[in-house]
Amino acid sequence: MQKMIEKAAVLIEALPYIQRFRGETVVVKFGGSIMDQEAGVASILNDIAFMACVGLRPVIVHGGGKAINAEMKRRGLRPEFRDGLRVTDESTVRLVEDVLNHRVNPHMVEVLEGFGCKARGIHGDDILRVRRLEAKDPANGEVRDWGFVGTVEQVDPEPVKAYLSAEIVPAVTPLGRGPDRRVFNVNADEAASALARGLRARKLVFLSDVPGVLSDPADETSIISSLHIGEVEGLIARGAIGGGMLPKIAGAVNAVREGVSKTHIIDAALPHSLLLELFTDEGVGTEILT
Repeated sequence: MQKMIEKAAVLIEALPYIQRFRGETVVVKFGGSIMDQEAGVASILNDIAFMACVGLRPVIVHGGGKAINAEMKRRGLRPEFRDGLRVTDESTVRLVEDVLNHRVNPHMVEVLEGFGCKARGIHGDDILRVRRLEAKDPANGEVRDWGFVGTVEQVDPEPVKAYLSAEIVPAVTPLGRGPDRRVFNVNADEAASALARGLRARKLVFLSDVPGVLSDPADETSIISSLHIGEVEGLIARGAIGGGMLPKIAGAVNAVREGVSKTHIIDAALPHSLLLELFTDEGVGTEILT
């Protein structure tokens, strides 16, 4: 009987959060090592199906780097990364487009529908307009690029809104289309942030390979539960934020500055971390706010 009472207490704790967020749009980005674990992907999508069932309007932006690497290996190609971004030539971008749009994305939709959740895929190149990503080399000042890698300049949120209005969960691939109508690969964190801003989402959640933003990267217990955007530069300067966390933090800060109420960075490997962060008093990761 005590266990049943405890289960009821969990539901009661979640009630005010369900009431507060009902009808609100929440963009959820996930990828990384969790994509290698079928059970982990299913757990996240089960959480998203629950969110939709209780009246939230979740939107998924997903990566597929591991599947892309596996396909490249099968074809005898070697992945190349520069500053954490995949260098993408013309043949690679076609491979990326095929894997994301025609393999990973339909699988996401299939799993969600298995949980009784209406879902549809959206190819990112249908709604994201990009320009080629270029940057100056700090060593010599030369302009460099990553091939067919784009940075988002414009979002068409209407197809996503149409699905949300029909109570359908959209799953979006991180691809964009350039001014020459060619497809570009897009960093999934940037794509999720741009989409959250375009939708004026209530929340943007990054499911990560770490439990949140850490004050000491060597100590996974040093989670910063709440982080104001004014504190971010200091953490970057002293090395607490770096590597793969940088694009997440950049996306989180841009989203908050442009109207998203809060962003969250949580551990994808923790079972039901998405529900624990959104529907409990304590949460489990880092929330980023003004």
